Amino acid sequence: MAVLPLASLTGVLFSTDAARAIFSAQACVQGMLDFEAALARAQARTGVIPAACAEPIARCCNADRIDFDGLAAAAAPAGNLAIPLVKQLTDLVAGEDADAARYVHWGATSQDAIDTGLVLQLRTALDLIDAELVALTAALALQARRHRDTAMAGRTWMQQALPLTFGLKVAGWLDGLQRHQDRLAAVRTRVLALQFGGAAGTLASLGGQGLRVAQALAGELRLDLPDIPWHTQRDRMAEAAAVFGMLTGSLGKIARDVSLLMQTEVGEAAEPAAAGKGGSSTMPHKRNPVACAAVLAAATRVPPLVSVMLSGMVQEHERALGGWQAEWDTLPEIVLLTAGALQQVRTIAEGLGVDERRMQSNLDVTNGLLLAEAVTLALGPTLGRMQAHLAMEAACRRAVQDGRQLRDVLLEDADVTAHLSTEQIDSLLEPAHYLGQAGEFVDRVLETHRRRT
Repeated sequence: MAVLPLASLTGVLFSTDAARAIFSAQACVQGMLDFEAALARAQARTGVIPAACAEPIARCCNADRIDFDGLAAAAAPAGNLAIPLVKQLTDLVAGEDADAARYVHWGATSQDAIDTGLVLQLRTALDLIDAELVALTAALALQARRHRDTAMAGRTWMQQALPLTFGLKVAGWLDGLQRHQDRLAAVRTRVLALQFGGAAGTLASLGGQGLRVAQALAGELRLDLPDIPWHTQRDRMAEAAAVFGMLTGSLGKIARDVSLLMQTEVGEAAEPAAAGKGGSSTMPHKRNPVACAAVLAAATRVPPLVSVMLSGMVQEHERALGGWQAEWDTLPEIVLLTAGALQQVRTIAEGLGVDERRMQSNLDVTNGLLLAEAVTLALGPTLGRMQAHLAMEAACRRAVQDGRQLRDVLLEDADVTAHLSTEQIDSLLEPAHYLGQAGEFVDRVLETHRRRT
């Protein structure tokens, strides 16, 4: 029986079929072969190799024709995948056209093929991530609009703090994701760049034709031509990793909030239910936040991977010893985890269950203490801010000690009733009256979203 990696069983929990296809062994090899095919065409166009040699090379640049077991076996002693891949490709071309085989990988180096292949994979991955983000932000915008004025308890330090709206909470999630859309757009302008420098980044192997070939090659692959090869300048890849890391962190924030709202004692929101989802092996009543768990696992795993990318930036002279090689598995894993977390959060957002009655009920669990600040501020102009604070602090203590409503305690306090009527106290203790600019903040985020769509 073949030895299968654990990820073959658990990968479905933490990524998506589409993302796994982008970073499959087949896609990795095809990316390098796409570079080789484009290189041959570019060199034929510029007269560096005979025009008749380009198409025989390009026809053989098909990953289906590669011996993957042989490639894997040869990669370890070779030090990378490109060396044995170019050997296999050369043999394939020789079987069709001996003259063309002489010009396979002409003037390039292994890192040119590996880096450019990865850039091509990243372009497809960015398209996937962008599309998922568009769908997710649309779902969050809908939830924010729907719950613009749905009052709930805001929580700081895991304790009830002041009332806010569920729409405001969702708008906060949406606002962060919209910034990530901007970051991803900016990353595209830098990371989607051709890598082509030859052995030491000078393209000396192509004589005076190096830049002409590079320009033609960039055009073939629809990539930007950078001012200079970037073999040991890894900021492009590190930036992409960091942006994916920040995006996954924001997705983790959403998952953390939803999972906390799903707690039995809170019960204000819930992941969408589905057959076989979120159950327990022993407790039939459980409905576990399994989608949130997958997102939080990704948000835990990605930061150390990003640190690998940052650490790998410190490279030696013109070609790296270890730092570059550390990227090969690391960056794809970051993207796979990000894509998985993104799909999970999209599923949550599109089917999120919101219990408005439970939100209202939880606003009352502190017997009015949630609005103590509102009363304090109302008393401040006459008592002074500090005196008002001390008076309310004492009233809150009495309410907690006696298990009574803050309203009743305040109505018995002559220092309070001397300045506030019963009607004023009732109004001050109404959560809907103390939402500040929540609605306006939601509207601002939604307007930004509207302008982007």
